[in-house]
Amino acid sequence: MPEAGTERLKASFLVPLFQRYGLYIFLLFLVIASAALSPHFLTAENIEDILNQAAPLGMAAIGQCFVILTGGLDLSVASVMATVAVLATALGAGGDAMAVPIFALGIILGSVVGLVNGYLVTKRKVSPFLATLAVMIVLQGLRFAYTKGAPSGILPPVFRTLGTSSFFGVPINLIALAFLSAVFAVILYRTTYGRKLYLTGGNPRAAYLSGINADGVVILAYVICGVFAALAGLFLVGYTGSVDNWVGKGYELDSIAAVVMGGASFKGGQGGIWGSLGGVIVLIIIFNLVLLLGLPVQAQMIVKGLVIILASAFYLTRKT
Repeated sequence: MPEAGTERLKASFLVPLFQRYGLYIFLLFLVIASAALSPHFLTAENIEDILNQAAPLGMAAIGQCFVILTGGLDLSVASVMATVAVLATALGAGGDAMAVPIFALGIILGSVVGLVNGYLVTKRKVSPFLATLAVMIVLQGLRFAYTKGAPSGILPPVFRTLGTSSFFGVPINLIALAFLSAVFAVILYRTTYGRKLYLTGGNPRAAYLSGINADGVVILAYVICGVFAALAGLFLVGYTGSVDNWVGKGYELDSIAAVVMGGASFKGGQGGIWGSLGGVIVLIIIFNLVLLLGLPVQAQMIVKGLVIILASAFYLTRKT
């Protein structure tokens, strides 16, 4: 009997621990396993490469988090990233002097796409999947029509600096991600809008009865997602140094996977920024490890899918 009581005590302690911190525990195990499998994994050069890759996906995941909290999703993220990247090189002939206008136009484009997505979802009652898929296809068509399939232009040098350089050993794009994460974490956890967002996603009926403008809350979430997708595209093209019509390909699904691994629910009202960023690091380490091990593309896809399943199962639920 005492042994049974001890087991129940352990279970009562471990279950809440894994429910709240399971993803981070899994991340620790993943880092240890990666270091054991590849001696190059913990080198300064590789760690910097991981952090540089994490920043654009982290930005996309933050925006996706806001949308998923409403019970939706955004499949147009990667298309926004590619369109903004094409815009950056198209206007880059003016050099660094064009950096601010490019950022401004990118944010405007992301906002407009977010408004369209939000309008279709709230006012026209189109499912988030179909609405954002349609917008993704439209953006692709416009992009290919403009570039005729082969983007050309010059990327202002400052974007390479933002995408690859460091400040006192810390990648600049990671500093940008940390700043944006802190600002929007305050918005999400400490403002009236954040509370309305969780209530709207978690209990739309209660939000309606409370007098919350649910449509406005959802539309703003899609606008935030569009802006973050635009920023992610600009930082990613700065990291890669080149542009094509598929910049950011796969980021729409990777950002969704990161947010869900971080404890979000497609039903809405559950999840958060810090869990989403934890999911981003898990994905980036997976990408990095399979490359270090020289696995073929097919094996990379299998490993990526299996680890996402394991991480999601390990991290049962997240209470924000």
